Amino acid sequence: MKVIAVIPARYDSKRFPGKPIAKICGKPLIQWVWEKSRRVKSIDRTIIATDDKRIFNTAKSFGAEVMLTSKKCKSGTDRVAEIAKKIKCDIVVNVQGDEPLISPVTIEKTVKALMSDKSAVVSTPVCRFHTKDELNNPHTAKVVVDNNNHALYFSRSVIPRPLFTVRNLCLGDFYKHIGIYVFRKNFLLKFVKLPASRLENIERLEQLRILENGYQIKTVLVNDDTIPVDRPCDIKKVIRRLVN
Repeated sequence: MKVIAVIPARYDSKRFPGKPIAKICGKPLIQWVWEKSRRVKSIDRTIIATDDKRIFNTAKSFGAEVMLTSKKCKSGTDRVAEIAKKIKCDIVVNVQGDEPLISPVTIEKTVKALMSDKSAVVSTPVCRFHTKDELNNPHTAKVVVDNNNHALYFSRSVIPRPLFTVRNLCLGDFYKHIGIYVFRKNFLLKFVKLPASRLENIERLEQLRILENGYQIKTVLVNDDTIPVDRPCDIKKVIRRLVN
């Protein structure tokens, strides 16, 4: 099977404009993600996808393969699909451009999980929560899974919702979603043509469109607890993790 990774990157983030080229310990954020993806043995090719010349030129400066996409792409997944459509491959890894701490091991495990589960069209990693503040953070996606590690539901709320007080929670019972998606190419091209779903619009979580249309998402439990960069203050959190 041929596997490609595509890292979608846009400049005009509402919460953090210019995020992909923000510096972390002297390197652009997008370079950290690209370097991690390049270390994954099962990935044959890694491409940065952007509609912005500033990101394009930055990616070129550190030696990345980068392709320009349409400015009409509504999401990172649409940008990934636009690139995948042009390339002969079987599996497409959507590596989020705001995950500088993602481990190559996590990506590798997630790719292998999809390859071995013929019932799933997508795989994605999850980890256990470590703090109650993180669990209650509405910017962090949570997921519940079945006995076969297929996702049942994703939410920004705490799920499953306990009947007891938060201070008595066992954090090991709750899973945090890590924003990496491994698609079968034929499903990815089908997915981006599906209309946004009801639950997706309520939760603002694109992956719910997959579940609402009756498809299965394989989850992979990993030890990797990443810090996605959503706002400028997250850069400091990443740096603290890197230097400690």
